[in-house]
Amino acid sequence: MAQVEATTERIVAADAETVFDALADYSGTRQKVLPEQYSEYEVREGGDGEGTLVHWKLQATSKRVRDCLLEVTEPTDGELVEKDRNSSMVTTWRVTPAGEGRSRVVVTTVWNGAGGIGGFFEKAFAPKGLARIYDALLARLAAEVEK
Repeated sequence: MAQVEATTERIVAADAETVFDALADYSGTRQKVLPEQYSEYEVREGGDGEGTLVHWKLQATSKRVRDCLLEVTEPTDGELVEKDRNSSMVTTWRVTPAGEGRSRVVVTTVWNGAGGIGGFFEKAFAPKGLARIYDALLARLAAEVEK
């Protein structure tokens, strides 16, 4: 099993604290900015950053739906880490200043891919598909915080 990684980033016209707070707001903003690939969203514990437990289904392709139950931690300032209890998937969100009134958001997801030929295709295509989903999410996040 090879590790699969998908990374996407975007510059947002809002300060880093505002952007981070919006991302960490699982009981409000986060649900509003999720694109249509996410369903069955439910905050089960917490709701604001560290200590949150959130559930959703992520439909990565027409045939592939992941049932995610994510524990949220904040290991460092400007960083949210979502660890899926149902798989090896870990998503890290990093928000850093990028000039006056701007911030850079970088989202990286890693997981243990399948073996064999299926793993080859997963490693080749899954990061691109996930990047499209994250691009949509980050565009919606930007629209929300740039109001």
